[in-house]
Amino acid sequence: MVLFAGACGGSDSVYDGSPPPDYSGLDGSSPPLDTLYSQANDLIPGGTEAFDRQMAELRGFPAVVNVWASWCGPCRAEFPHFQQASANLGTEVAFLGVNSQDSESAAATFLESSPLPYPSFYDPDKKITQSLGAGQGLPATAFFNAAGERTYTKLGPYNDEAELEIDIDRYALETG
Repeated sequence: MVLFAGACGGSDSVYDGSPPPDYSGLDGSSPPLDTLYSQANDLIPGGTEAFDRQMAELRGFPAVVNVWASWCGPCRAEFPHFQQASANLGTEVAFLGVNSQDSESAAATFLESSPLPYPSFYDPDKKITQSLGAGQGLPATAFFNAAGERTYTKLGPYNDEAELEIDIDRYALETG
């Protein structure tokens, strides 16, 4: 577990700022997803109460929750994988972010250069992060089935989009 915590300080693989994919395919999603994606790139305050309320509104849809920080090199390196996966699968899977242990201004600056089609909950005290079973370092990704049950939390980064989509199929869509 210490390996993941130490990995966040590394800067050898940092997001290069490439343009994000086209998110227009998410327009006109089902009402709960459309409402979620109308908050694209926002940092949402409110802690676990706001996060839990959002998850309850998404019941009926599988969900993928990525925990990240702007200062975390592995988080930045995997960001393009979440951008692409959400562009590809966002009409059938809800995507959310949790910005953990970060300053709000640093997170907002990072999101300006690395936009997401979904919001991130601002979690400076790690309470949301810990509720997801991800308190051991960043990045981490929690998967929820359509019933709203957390099925898996992966600690550490995704190295490519294919690896992420395999876990989405297995743990969120529960087809694998």
